Amino acid sequence: MNGSDQTPTAVVEELIGRFPSIPPEAVLKEDLLRTGIAFDDSALSDNLEGEVKPKSYFIVSFDQKPLAELGEAARRRPPEEIALTGGPYGLRRTIVSVRVNPDSPYLLARDRAGGLNLSLEGREIAAVALPPMPEYYRHPLANGKSVMETAPTIQWGYLIYLTVLRLCQYFGAREECGFCDINHNWRQHKQQGRPYTGVKPVSDVLEALELIDRYDSAKASKAYTLTGGSVTSTVEGLAEADFYGRYAQAIEDRFPGRWIGKVVAQALPKADVQRYKDYGIRIYHPNYEVWDERLFSIISPGKERYVGRAEWHRRIFDAAEVFGPRHVIPNFVAGVEMARPFGFRTVAEAIASTAEGLDYFMSRGITPRFTTWCPEPATPLGRDNPAGAPLEYHVRLLEVYRETLERHRLTPPPGYGVAGPGNAVFSVSSFMDTLSPGDVALEDGVSG
Repeated sequence: MNGSDQTPTAVVEELIGRFPSIPPEAVLKEDLLRTGIAFDDSALSDNLEGEVKPKSYFIVSFDQKPLAELGEAARRRPPEEIALTGGPYGLRRTIVSVRVNPDSPYLLARDRAGGLNLSLEGREIAAVALPPMPEYYRHPLANGKSVMETAPTIQWGYLIYLTVLRLCQYFGAREECGFCDINHNWRQHKQQGRPYTGVKPVSDVLEALELIDRYDSAKASKAYTLTGGSVTSTVEGLAEADFYGRYAQAIEDRFPGRWIGKVVAQALPKADVQRYKDYGIRIYHPNYEVWDERLFSIISPGKERYVGRAEWHRRIFDAAEVFGPRHVIPNFVAGVEMARPFGFRTVAEAIASTAEGLDYFMSRGITPRFTTWCPEPATPLGRDNPAGAPLEYHVRLLEVYRETLERHRLTPPPGYGVAGPGNAVFSVSSFMDTLSPGDVALEDGVSG
């Protein structure tokens, strides 16, 4: 899709040179997120009880091949994330979510001295550190379930990710978002015989959080995200706000103020959003996925059918009246704007569209954030666009995101830790690596 005969290395170096205001850490991180990482067998942990925190598959696969085609990377599990430093670009510590792709030009392997290195087309570009196995992962729940499956932590331990509903009721080609493999991911884990609970009992979630709170001696965990698939009818007899609300209420009753509570849900009516606020939730993520009106209806047909784009945006503004604009942070999936056959044909067109959306929300004090699109093969967009969007799109998005934030005199969104290259822990895009440093978590009064 980049329309270039340049090698991956040449593309990276050309963009680092052309966009000097974007940290090289961010350029490399975006490329790793869009192309994935191949793993030499020497770089894989031997089991789930080892010294490295393994990939938890916390909501979607974030892999560019199915589990059945990952070989040793499926059996022995790659790490949840990696930390890059040094190399020819002098990288400051950069945390990257692991997306496995055996065909990637990036390879993680051990050198003769036993150290881990990342190479691009055979050239070493960074030393690699792996996340240590947290103590709380070593303690099972009373029923034998693991903390990793119930309440995994990501972003180097900063965020507890509570996917309490593993399935989405937007189902089939007429409803599923074209980039999302949440339903397929559940199926493939069940087919592989892995533990992957469809609906997590509230009691399990609370017990897992108790273990995290007890054994997280450094208080590295600062926030939790409560999320799962969209509910269009009911789950266990409950509509969406009631279903997710019972977890929010139980967590905040048991652990008042311990973590920044975040909910990712559909754009719900104002009265439902108020209940989340009343329970003690501090941040609301009604993700709008893609800005362009035409593409929204194609890429997110379920959201268009059940809520509609205009109503979705209106509810975002209603939520801002409840939480305050700063604490409403809708996500979009960066890159799907260019997905063939219906996406924008040029980077300039895609950036112009997304910039319009950023300005629309930021001018009202709402700060969206984004996830770098991983073209998962079981999704229609991933199947038809295995290369994803061009790296240039992602680099230019970082530039326009920062410019728009600064123009509206906004600061990095809360609930993501410290911003800036060498500081950021947000691992599924590099927008936090690109912004000016600021201790957002402490600014928002997180205990611990």
